[in-house]
Amino acid sequence: MKGEETVDELRKYRLRIAQQRDGYRFSLDPLLLCDFAAIRTGEAAIDLGCGCGVIPLILAREGEGAVVTGVEFQEPMAELARRNVSLNALGDRVTILAADINSLKGRFPVSSFDLVVSNPPYRKPGTGRISPRAGRDRARHESTAGLADFLAAAKYLVKPGGRICFIYHPSRLAELFAEAALLKLAPLRLRMVHGNASSGAGMFLVEMVKGRRGDLTVLPPLFVYAGDGGYNAEMKKIMEG
Repeated sequence: MKGEETVDELRKYRLRIAQQRDGYRFSLDPLLLCDFAAIRTGEAAIDLGCGCGVIPLILAREGEGAVVTGVEFQEPMAELARRNVSLNALGDRVTILAADINSLKGRFPVSSFDLVVSNPPYRKPGTGRISPRAGRDRARHESTAGLADFLAAAKYLVKPGGRICFIYHPSRLAELFAEAALLKLAPLRLRMVHGNASSGAGMFLVEMVKGRRGDLTVLPPLFVYAGDGGYNAEMKKIMEG
């Protein structure tokens, strides 16, 4: 990718991540999603919309023997993700594919993965502010694929009984549940993420399953910041171990 880059450390995961200094940069969302998904030993996982590759790399570090695929439709970002895989010597277990979400049925057999994770773009085209940073709007705004497409791809890719974990914006919670019902995906866990104890939810985490029914468990909310403005104890554990 063109432009100046930084290399940032995620010490808990023993990772170094190259990112564009003035382009799209990952936030807390990937850390929250990986913690929520809790990859298991030896699982095959796929991240839909992997950006610079931070989620596949964390999953590979956390899941002993896990094999992870990252899918990214922006070729320059996919190339950056490949370089991050090499930077962390995880090329034997992490593969980055430059592809559109809607093309995956032609690339993978049905039910190929134990775990599907995604942090999909949550703004519809023409909504929200335009970012001056290159790549941010393509990461935040739906373009070639919308929420229904991400869910349909996840259902196709995951094994029966396998897990689908998304992090998404609360304004589209009802839409996600409606689309999941149409696809016969059963929501099993839901957790709202708040900036602090006095703020509304800024994101939510959801786990869905294909091929079986289950009652929805609404977990206690996650508060990112404590009363003093620093990260709360749970957030520190997610970030630092």
